[in-house]
Amino acid sequence: MDSQETGRPEAGEDDVRQRIDASVPHSARIWNYWLGGKDNFAVDRAAGDQYRQVFPGVVDVARASRQFLVRSITFLAGEAGIRQFLDVGTGLPTADNTHEVAQRIVPDARIVYVDSDPLVLVHARALLVSSAEGRTAYLDADLRDPAAVIAEAGRTLDFQQPIGLILSGVMGHLPDYEAARSITRQLLAPLASGSYLSLNDGTSLVSPEMQQAQDDYNDTGATPYTLRSPAQIAGFFEGLDLVEPGVVPCPQWRPDDAVDTPAEIDAFGGVGRKR
Repeated sequence: MDSQETGRPEAGEDDVRQRIDASVPHSARIWNYWLGGKDNFAVDRAAGDQYRQVFPGVVDVARASRQFLVRSITFLAGEAGIRQFLDVGTGLPTADNTHEVAQRIVPDARIVYVDSDPLVLVHARALLVSSAEGRTAYLDADLRDPAAVIAEAGRTLDFQQPIGLILSGVMGHLPDYEAARSITRQLLAPLASGSYLSLNDGTSLVSPEMQQAQDDYNDTGATPYTLRSPAQIAGFFEGLDLVEPGVVPCPQWRPDDAVDTPAEIDAFGGVGRKR
């Protein structure tokens, strides 16, 4: 795969590893732990277990979010005819990553992954390998700098053609809601008409215990995550045409036989089309 950096020379693996802080829990590594992965440290497992003690349903939330991601990409690559994807805040590779789902349907699909976590960078270089027909690139870049993300993604993606923008479980890392909406608009603005946004994030509507667990996690010194209401999540789609059934609990978005989580869950998502 291609490895691309944002505004700086490519980092060597030793340099990247030096940026990894194993003393503070990290959401991408905890998410990996909840999904059964092995790319995490003791501090992540401890934080994940503490969260689960307060809110045992968080593993179902993680699985529902991942299953929604797979179904939304399947829709985009299939029914919607999208051939390019920009996955911002991709997290650690697990099963059914964006390029794997898309390129099973469209072997020549192009995917750009974006994340600023050094552990993600190490694993992305090794594991996020494109099909022979398509192309997969990784940007070591920050969601908070959408102009840089777009500029670097343009080295792989054709912005004159529709793109599927993926924001899966990432906007909660931006505590200011209006700032988060602004960044979403900035990422969508240069995309061609007919592009799509797939977005899902956590709430505390169904289980108040999730808010307590999240507050406890945020107090650990890790990068905080803000749970939002379904109405706020729907607000990210302002100006887009929502694909049925709209913004709903993730298991209820076009469910298939792979859905194995409760229908009512604190992970809401949707897909919207740019006019």
